[in-house]
Order: sequence, then C-alpha cells, then structure tokens
Amino acid sequence: MSISITETAAQHVAEQLASRGHGLGIRVGVTTTGCSGMAYVLEFVDKLEVGDQVFENQGVKIVVDPKSLTYLDGTEMDFVKQGVNEGFEFTNPNAKGECGCGESFSV
Repeated sequence: MSISITETAAQHVAEQLASRGHGLGIRVGVTTTGCSGMAYVLEFVDKLEVGDQVFENQGVKIVVDPKSLTYLDGTEMDFVKQGVNEGFEFTNPNAKGECGCGESFSV
C-alpha cells in the first residue's frame, strides 16, 4: 500500500512547511462528506499517531492513518495552478466517481 506525490506538489508542501517553520510532513486522509460521499482532508503533521503509515516521496513525508489508506492506496497527489485557481488534485484508482467540482469522490 502506498501514496505518492508529484514533484510540483512536493515543492509546494516543502515551501508551506518551511514557511510554517515546523512539521514532519503532510497528513492525507478521507472523511465522509461532500456530494459524492467522501472528501480528502489535508493537514500538517507535527506528531505521528499510533498506526500512522509514513511514505516519503520527493523528499516529503506523507502521513496516512490506516482507515484512510484503504481508500487512498495507489493515489497520486499533484498541485495544479489553473488561472487564478490552485490546489491539490488526486488521481485515485479507488474512486468510482467524483462530484462535478472535484471536491469529493465515491468508492
């Protein structure tokens, strides 16, 4: 089981961690919400929790809890800028569908 991050996303996360001044990496998880049922959740990690899986990719640590890893296994995280909009995009092989805005997915 794993999750990966593109070079662009890794650079963005590294810049955010540097500007924040501390942190081990970024936590990627899922929660039940949104119009399709599940949504991605991102937050900085200062301390690992019991059961956390840590994947280091492109020099950035990605932390995933065991429950979320089931839904995120094989996912690639990218950071995309389109015009004035920017944000993370996920290529998730487990997602069976996404809502129109891309904020949530179903499995």
